[in-house]
Amino acid sequence: MLPFSRLFGFILLASYQARASVINSTYTVPGAFPTSLYGTYWNDPTATSAQPQPVITDPVTNEIFPYELTDPANFPKNDTVDPHPLPMAATPSQLMEQALAQIKAIASNPVFGNDTCTKCQASLAIGKMLVLGAPEQGPLLAEAVCQYFNYSTTCYNEYSELALGSTFSQVLAFADAGGYDGQNLCSHIQLCPVPPAAPLNMTGWFAKPKPNPLPPPKQPSGQRLKVFHISDTHLDPRYAIGSEANCTGYMCCRDDVFNAESPDQVVLPASRFGNFECDVPLDLLVAAMEAIGPVTGTEQSGFDFTIFTGDLTAHDPDNEYSRAYVEYEEVLNYNLLKKYVGPAPVYPTIGNHDTYMQFQMIPYTMGGPLGTQFNWLYEHISSMWQYEGWLPEASVAYASTHYAAYAVTRPDGLKIISIDTNLWYTNNYYAYVNSTEPDPFGILRFLTDELQASEDAGQRVWIIGHVLSGWDGTQAQVNPSNLCTVDRFSPHVISNIFFGHTHEDQLSIFYANNGTVMNAETALAASWVMPSLTPLTNLNAGFRVYEIDSAAKDLLLNQTFDILDAYTYISNVDEYPALDNQTEVGPSFYLEYSTRDAYGGNITWGANDPLNATWWHLVTDQMLIDPALVQTYHTYQSKSSVASLKCTEECVAAKTCYMRSGSSSLAYQNCPAGYSSTQ
Repeated sequence: MLPFSRLFGFILLASYQARASVINSTYTVPGAFPTSLYGTYWNDPTATSAQPQPVITDPVTNEIFPYELTDPANFPKNDTVDPHPLPMAATPSQLMEQALAQIKAIASNPVFGNDTCTKCQASLAIGKMLVLGAPEQGPLLAEAVCQYFNYSTTCYNEYSELALGSTFSQVLAFADAGGYDGQNLCSHIQLCPVPPAAPLNMTGWFAKPKPNPLPPPKQPSGQRLKVFHISDTHLDPRYAIGSEANCTGYMCCRDDVFNAESPDQVVLPASRFGNFECDVPLDLLVAAMEAIGPVTGTEQSGFDFTIFTGDLTAHDPDNEYSRAYVEYEEVLNYNLLKKYVGPAPVYPTIGNHDTYMQFQMIPYTMGGPLGTQFNWLYEHISSMWQYEGWLPEASVAYASTHYAAYAVTRPDGLKIISIDTNLWYTNNYYAYVNSTEPDPFGILRFLTDELQASEDAGQRVWIIGHVLSGWDGTQAQVNPSNLCTVDRFSPHVISNIFFGHTHEDQLSIFYANNGTVMNAETALAASWVMPSLTPLTNLNAGFRVYEIDSAAKDLLLNQTFDILDAYTYISNVDEYPALDNQTEVGPSFYLEYSTRDAYGGNITWGANDPLNATWWHLVTDQMLIDPALVQTYHTYQSKSSVASLKCTEECVAAKTCYMRSGSSSLAYQNCPAGYSSTQ
């Protein structure tokens, strides 16, 4: 017997030989198609120019498949016979639920990592699709997102349809959520970097080039006018004396707030005349009005005119605002101004709180009822200005249909242009629609045309607004405030610019070529930011008087309307509790400082030379040499409040940088953040 190994080898060899005979075999198929395979054909199966097309019958349906189904020259391209199912239409509430679920998924998706900007813009895009398909679900989504991400403990009050929810829905419907608008909006909630300012195309913007050389400057007349400036009165008619003035929530000095550490016992009772964490009670507003004449020495002479740079209403939460509340505040505040600083006119501007919804202002270009939803405000407030006798009919008519903006030429030749600077306010969410455009509201077009007319007439101009264009850059969006209207018309047309809003005493300088070179020669215009009457937050109460140069008796000659000095008057809020429970004395108001005396000690400057942009640049030069001068500025910024913090080290450089930033883009580009306030 063969061993197993040899036997296995013979078997393997035989297997290989058998395979070789199969692999090496060849079979040639006949060239003709076997026509007997099918009973009938759509074409000639013996032809060699086209493949056979047999007639096929479906044994299940007993139907013959048509020739068109396989005809190489004419087969169907889009099947319109068979069903193509789509998902069932979702109800509006289901759409909202799905939108919220997708936003949650985006937020938790590890693919995005820490890229909060992408997450934010993707979420906005989802919200946009929701509000376009089911607008009424927009506020519900805003509220749900607030709750999910724990943005607030009062989401309904802040984001329902009765608050900002309706505004957000409109903004998302119009905004480019995936583009610049979306990034801009996400930067506002610190989830994206602030997008760069869009390149300015000034071609055709100005009717004429800037004169070169400039017209000869006006010369001081030696005659002085007194102008009163008040801002941010923020009257709180709901102020509750004795309520919690050191509350945990917002805002204090109301019956419905408390201190979380002592919910059943008031820690700091709201005094009759006000507190650091509260807006202005009527007692303080009237006391300030009563003090204006005696403390400024104008009881007999009065003022030549007054400017009011906005914010009448208290800092109520959105859900506590209404049209009637805003109109009530307009009537009460304006009537008091008329009584105490008249009979000379008051030139007002509108503040970000002077509307409902507060902070919001929509471009007319949105069209339809949405584009005109704030007309009630412009019509009412301009009618109040006419009722008080402050503006002529033509200015009132324009203001009522143009965001409460107007221009008026005084009998002494000075033109005052008032614009609603909510157009660039970072909390005006409508300003995030078409935000690459520097002038989506058309207000800067109006301003430019008025300045051109004044240049043609050899006229000087004051510009008044509420929300400042520069300083630390946090209040104004970069694109509108970057429009170089100030450069074009300064210093020969624009004499001064005035804002309010921050509640603090501040100033910013505009330079030629948007600040590419900053020195005394390139400084063109100064914007004065008026300190508030309201103490909110941790500030004293204040107002101001300007002495300005004017030759009112001869309109053809010297009309500089430059500021020669500014006197700021304040009242110490920390003294108010001692005035409770008696009626013999009220708050004391006193001169805090003269601007010329406070900052001009080391500057060679004539007694009648103006406190213009050049002077202010020299002040900032002195601040860089002497940090103590910055601390003086910082003290006055809070109206000498005992609650003010110190300004040291990096704060010193930051303050001077803010002062040299007339537009937000300059502040973002050049200045350290975090030192804008005294708090």
